[in-house]
Amino acid sequence: MPARENHLIHQLPKSARKHFMDRCEPFDMVVSAELSERNQALTHAYFPCEGCISLVIDVESHPQLEVGMVGHESMLGAELILGLSKTPWRAVVQGEGACWRMAAETLRECSEAIPELHDLLNRTLLVRLHQQALASACERFHMIGPRLARWMLMSLDRAEADTFDVTQEFMALMLGVRRVGVTMAAGELQHDGLIEYHRGHLTVLDRTQLECRACNCYAADKVIYRDLMGGPMPDRRPAF
Repeated sequence: MPARENHLIHQLPKSARKHFMDRCEPFDMVVSAELSERNQALTHAYFPCEGCISLVIDVESHPQLEVGMVGHESMLGAELILGLSKTPWRAVVQGEGACWRMAAETLRECSEAIPELHDLLNRTLLVRLHQQALASACERFHMIGPRLARWMLMSLDRAEADTFDVTQEFMALMLGVRRVGVTMAAGELQHDGLIEYHRGHLTVLDRTQLECRACNCYAADKVIYRDLMGGPMPDRRPAF
């Protein structure tokens, strides 16, 4: 059983939460594991308590591109309540950790039985829609450096500490750019004392300045979440 909980589950009233949790099972997310495949039916919904999941689009003859990130603040599989089971992206575990898993049909049944859950899932879908539209504009108009700073902050928000393991190759893939661009941008941040990066281990030394370097999409993401979910995006996971 995870030591900490998913924020969406945490928002359910106590009685509804018990009904929901009785139908979940613990699941360990392993780095690089694919929880869903493009155009394949989703069999489960996932509610991360730790770690995070990248939503990745594959475009023919182009590098893959991350169009969303899911951590303890959200869930994977909200589309299931619309009767949909296929998505245009792959869901790849970026950071390992514990989560709760629920069968697709069980989620639909719980959504019908628990009005508060149905409302949360609807709002989660709206947040993703807005954030993915923002991500598309960010990828088109913003430079690599500010986008990299934003991506680091998003990953940090979903991590336990101010450090996480990531390769420059992975960051380049998530941003849809060449590795040399990430190397130069990360080197600049390290030179200025904002981060420390060594052999795949990244530590944020000055979060305030990193936020100043990030494009305004990072702050806009948080505003979208606050306005649609009725509260700020949690920086650390809440416990029951």
